[in-house]
Amino acid sequence: MEAQKPRNATEMASMKPVRLEKGYAQVYTGNCKGKTTAALGLAFRAMGSGFKTYIGQFMKGQQYGELESARLVKPYITIEQYGRKDLVHVKEPPLEEDVRMAADGLARARSAMLSGDYDIVVFDEILTAHDFHLVSVDSILELVRMRPDNVEIVLTGRYAPQEVIDAVDLVTEMVEVKHYFRKGVNARKGIEF
Repeated sequence: MEAQKPRNATEMASMKPVRLEKGYAQVYTGNCKGKTTAALGLAFRAMGSGFKTYIGQFMKGQQYGELESARLVKPYITIEQYGRKDLVHVKEPPLEEDVRMAADGLARARSAMLSGDYDIVVFDEILTAHDFHLVSVDSILELVRMRPDNVEIVLTGRYAPQEVIDAVDLVTEMVEVKHYFRKGVNARKGIEF
């Protein structure tokens, strides 16, 4: 007889905690959409196996659909944002507020990774934060080195530095073949945000 599966998040929460046996370091990069979406898909899949995911969103403070979805499935998916309500633009040097928010976010996400509370930790847009001079490549490499063996980490964002690519176990590049943005279609609620 097959074990009965939980029907909802409340029933899942009452189940015995499950831990990831072995974790790896992944990168989702490239100039096309889909990096955050892929990380969210991984979190959703992991939730179905009883794993918990923490997602720290660098340079994001806007309202995105995934924030509401994560509230519905807490404690399996937790999302925190480390950015202003408006978009970060490339500045040389970057604004002090953006650097501070990224540093605070890095500390919080690192703490989540080391806490033992999460099986997967997503550092969403950390690679773009590096490109905007908000996070150093050494800080990113330190995350990869200090990752506990039973925690999977995912680093997302455009322009992954070669040093990071060399240090991780899996790299996926999102490549634009065709995009409706080129026809003037703006970001749509529920699809892009």
